[in-house]
Amino acid sequence: MTVRTRFAPSPTGYLHIGGARTALFSWLYARRHQGKFILRIEDTDRERSTQEAVDVILEGMQWLGLDHDEGPFYQTQRMARYKEVIKKLLADGYAYPCYCSKEELDGMREAQMAKKEKARYDRRCRGLTEAPKGKEDVAPVIRFKTDSDGQIIINDHVKGKITIQNKELDDLIIARGDGTPTYNLVVVIDDLDMGMTHVIRGDDHLNNTPRQINILKAMQAPIPEYAHLPMILDEQGAKLSKRHGAANLLNYREEGYLPEALLNYLVRLGWSHGDQEIFSIDEMIELFDLDDINKSASSINPDKLLWLNQHYIKEGDPEHVAKHLAWHMDKQGINIETGPELSRIVTALAERSKTLLEMAQSSRYFFEDFTDFDEKAAKKNLKAAALEPLQQMLEKFTAINEWQGDALHQIVLDITEQLELKLGKVAQPLRVAVTGAGMSPSIDVTLELIGRERCLTRIAKAIDYIETRVAAQQ
Repeated sequence: MTVRTRFAPSPTGYLHIGGARTALFSWLYARRHQGKFILRIEDTDRERSTQEAVDVILEGMQWLGLDHDEGPFYQTQRMARYKEVIKKLLADGYAYPCYCSKEELDGMREAQMAKKEKARYDRRCRGLTEAPKGKEDVAPVIRFKTDSDGQIIINDHVKGKITIQNKELDDLIIARGDGTPTYNLVVVIDDLDMGMTHVIRGDDHLNNTPRQINILKAMQAPIPEYAHLPMILDEQGAKLSKRHGAANLLNYREEGYLPEALLNYLVRLGWSHGDQEIFSIDEMIELFDLDDINKSASSINPDKLLWLNQHYIKEGDPEHVAKHLAWHMDKQGINIETGPELSRIVTALAERSKTLLEMAQSSRYFFEDFTDFDEKAAKKNLKAAALEPLQQMLEKFTAINEWQGDALHQIVLDITEQLELKLGKVAQPLRVAVTGAGMSPSIDVTLELIGRERCLTRIAKAIDYIETRVAAQQ
């Protein structure tokens, strides 16, 4: 048997971390078993589904690297197939038209609740052979005829054995009055036609599963295996809000997270392998198993995600990290063609950057000239005492032929020794001169990456700044 899993988001909103974790678990299980991972867009809710949401889902999946083997399939393109199945279920006696109005259904439920009974459809139209008198012009909904006896047993990979009595289920609507099919029918047909062997989804779908199994049985179709994933909660154990992870997954990219960090973070939300915290993609594929998913809900931990992100920035291939950094540089309006290779920036700033956004924002001076020095840094470091060291460095730097970090650093050390100053009294004014602020990588790396012409121009600018400032104070 070839394992076939699917991710089937509804484009009525953005892809968030709960959906992304479902996609990841489904993708990992298929990859581990050399199976197929299918992407399906469940867009039958025409009023709420948008192309923008579809695009964001596809972009998010691509960013995470969760490549699909088949699809994306769109339910709106399969309407003829759904109507064909509805027609057959009616013909075979597994479905029937229901002519009840909304007012009748509301009254039915109110009466049941008044008697402290479970509110459900009482199947009053189940035995009709024609439309009731006065309702000949009513377009009926179509209901599935749920068996009143027996039970449904689900051997869930996460929840364990679950038994549901059919008498607890109602006759669900499988087609609306306008003929459009409902979710519980179309998902069954799609899973059947696409050969799903394993359905991995959130446990908010658990109530749908026995209903869907009954439809599969009526169609004499194979029943897939199920794994219903517990919820992801916020730090306080409450349902996720948009501020705590329920927003657009791509917000994490905007905030500067690497996809590898987010995938590692997601896989640990409900799954574990001993005490291991850091997993490569290959390790996830090798080790992941549905039966190891925790039964209880998981809580997000932003600090852990940030820690993982910094790990992947520091330990990742600089060329790979640079590809993702380039996206942020473009968002910040920084032209990367005007400076050093991005992989060198990654190497220089990895130790001091928790996010790629932070790295992009702090690397602007490598690519662009600045207008003014940071006021606080200049006041502290660009003082009269820094004038002679900067003048000597400008002279020495101008005279050398090769602009290399080691040689530049030696010049700084020589001038420090010659003037009998501490290194900070020379290197820090130089750092402010060439970066405009007081923070940067080591001075030799900073000088080399900024480049000869920019450094000479900026040091001269700092000298003019000090001279003008000193003259103003006299």
